[in-house]
This record gives sequence, C-alpha cells and structure tokens, in this order.
Amino acid sequence: MATSLLGLILALLLPISAAAGPLNLRLEQWPSWQLPAPLPRPRPGDDLIYPAWFEGDWQLSSSDGISAEVHFQRRADGAVVGTRAANAMAIGRAVLGEELLEVQDDPGNPNRQLARLSDDRVLDTRISGRRSESPSPNAFLADELSLQLLRQGGAPPRISRIETLSSYELLGPDQISGEQWQASYGSPEDGLAGAARSSQKLSLKLERISAP
Repeated sequence: MATSLLGLILALLLPISAAAGPLNLRLEQWPSWQLPAPLPRPRPGDDLIYPAWFEGDWQLSSSDGISAEVHFQRRADGAVVGTRAANAMAIGRAVLGEELLEVQDDPGNPNRQLARLSDDRVLDTRISGRRSESPSPNAFLADELSLQLLRQGGAPPRISRIETLSSYELLGPDQISGEQWQASYGSPEDGLAGAARSSQKLSLKLERISAP
C-alpha cells in the first residue's frame, strides 16, 4: 500500500452515480479486471490535481488498519496537489515499518518516486496513466496506473503494474470518506496474458488535523 506502497497514497473512490463516466464504467467491471485500464499518459510535469477542499493536513485511516498523516498543498498556480513523497513515506512506514528507509520525488518529474528499502532494495514508481473526474462539487474520482520496478543489487528488476481506482466524498469541512479499488499486474511485456495477480478493496476516512 513493497508493491502496494505507493498504491495506497490516498487514491480514494466514491459510490457510483447514475451518470456513468469512464471511471464509473471501469468500476462496474470490478472485480473482473483482466487488464489495466487504457488511461491517458500524463504529460511531463503533470500531477494529479485534487479539489480545493483537500487542501490541508489530514489523518488517514483505512479498513485494513492503516493510519497516517497526509498533506495536500496549494501550488503557486492555485492547484491543490498531494505532497507525494511525504505521504508515501507516512503510509509506507505504517505498512512496512522500518523496512522503508526513505522516499524521494524525482525533482524533474512529479510522476516518479524512488523508495529506498532495507536489504539494498530500491522501488522505482512511475505513473504511466491517469484520469480524474468531478461528477459533483463534493465528489472526486481518480484512476492511476503505476509502473513499479523493484531493484536489488545487480539482479534484474521485478516489474509490476498497479492500478488504483479511487473516489472521494466531502462529508463536511473536516471529513472526507472514500473507497479504493486496487489491482496488481505483471510486466507490460506480458501483454494480453497479464491478468491481475491480486486485488483488494478498501474503505478510507480522512479527518482534518489543521486547515490551510
């Protein structure tokens, strides 16, 4: 949430509305995801933009017992984005404990992170596809596909893909609820044989710690 480390960085999902956009249609296929969704590739420098009501500091808790502080900040251009490295570190430590040593953003690419793990392992995560929708002022949906390369010493990397389909609902100024659907796939080289290796569904809750 080491393959699921970055997949649990707050991609949260809502109940489905009657007006079915691409993400709702994708969710209707759950749990029979056979291949990753064909998501648009983010342009260089693009990040996942959240609704304004996400700005600030939050306590995240999930149905699998994870608890961590996460943060969302407003950029100079007014867009609200997650502090990816800090959020990944907080959630990763909750999942992996001392096994996770450090998480760093690629300064030239908001869609890439490097996580240093114990035993000389490095997890290289790159967002290769993304789509988001705002079906109402208090709802937000996002789907991200990440390519993960787990390296250890000089051995060939272990390659996997993680799709995280999420929905957020603003319940009030200080509370957000969500659901998350996540599936893990093998290497892109597996092609049409790359059925989901594992999947999970989580419920999440965000409670405000401090306002922006």
